[in-house]
Amino acid sequence: MVVESLSLENYRNYLSSNVTFVPGVNVITGKNAQGKTNLLEAVYYLTCGRSFRAQSDRELINLGAGFANISADIFSQSRKQSIDVKLQRGKRKTVIVNGGKIKNLSELSGKLTAVLFCPNDLFIIKSASVYRRRLMDGCISQLRPKYAAALNEYRRLYEHKLRILKDGDRSMMSALYDFNMRMCEMSAVIIHYRALFVRLLEDRANKIHSSFSGGEELKIRYKTVSSISDPCKRPSELLPFLIQHQESHLGAEIETRRCLSGAHKDDLDITINGLSAKSFGSQGQVRSAAISIKLAEREIHFSDKGEYPVLLLDDVLSELDSSRQEFILNSIKDGQVLITCCEDTDISEKTGGNVIEVHNGRIKGV
Repeated sequence: MVVESLSLENYRNYLSSNVTFVPGVNVITGKNAQGKTNLLEAVYYLTCGRSFRAQSDRELINLGAGFANISADIFSQSRKQSIDVKLQRGKRKTVIVNGGKIKNLSELSGKLTAVLFCPNDLFIIKSASVYRRRLMDGCISQLRPKYAAALNEYRRLYEHKLRILKDGDRSMMSALYDFNMRMCEMSAVIIHYRALFVRLLEDRANKIHSSFSGGEELKIRYKTVSSISDPCKRPSELLPFLIQHQESHLGAEIETRRCLSGAHKDDLDITINGLSAKSFGSQGQVRSAAISIKLAEREIHFSDKGEYPVLLLDDVLSELDSSRQEFILNSIKDGQVLITCCEDTDISEKTGGNVIEVHNGRIKGV
């Protein structure tokens, strides 16, 4: 999996820029607020049609423009492919893959896969459950189109149901049954895939973290609807338990006007040496655990697809001692890597990487 070239027009602070990447390590360097992270964001956007940091596509369009374009030539699934995205203010985005317009973002699944680590990924360990669900959703959606489609449908149903509950319109309450049944069906698919993913993630992350941290044990447990004892079962087997849980919470949902049952409540319980990483993990342990999880995610991609995803590392080496920096640099020798840093230092020498300089939204390739 390789991004060969990337073209940006009116994207963030890039008015018109083209950059070519090498198959190995690409070191993106420059001062703060020059656009280094914007490059990683643009590549990640092409994997799923969403930004990892913006709330809406409007934020991605340069303030002085009415549209933005993101285009890439990639080598994926043993052939050359292309992905083009056009964002327009007040209109739906247009996504074209290999010359053909796609109807649903789930069709992007697997075309370009990437694993991202950015400073906000520390929230996976320390912050709210939404960050841990985002971890699962981001990886599985790239690997399983059926999951991506179920997740998109679930989100749509959730928003409709929430509006019905908040409006309190009794004439609309009769529609809740249909929404609940469909949400249970989508939850069954989502929970099944999440459970299988977490089982793989824990196995790989624990091995990486043990080497990274000098022997500490990292455990990851999947927490879902309380009526389900084995979330790895087939969706058809999970469905009756989800319906039971939904029916038992319907009265409370109507009273509180909130959605209280379903996959949107899922979480991960992450421990280090048997203690909650969220409650007791030190800053160093939290960073090591988050990086280990991301490197494990990369290994899952490779095992599933037979090729490494593009690895996007945003400011990953800051606040790490030299031995842990060496561990990361030794772990990224296979596959394509895009890594940002404020100054090149000796990263390119240690990795043999190509250096790309960024200055105020302009690219200087070496």
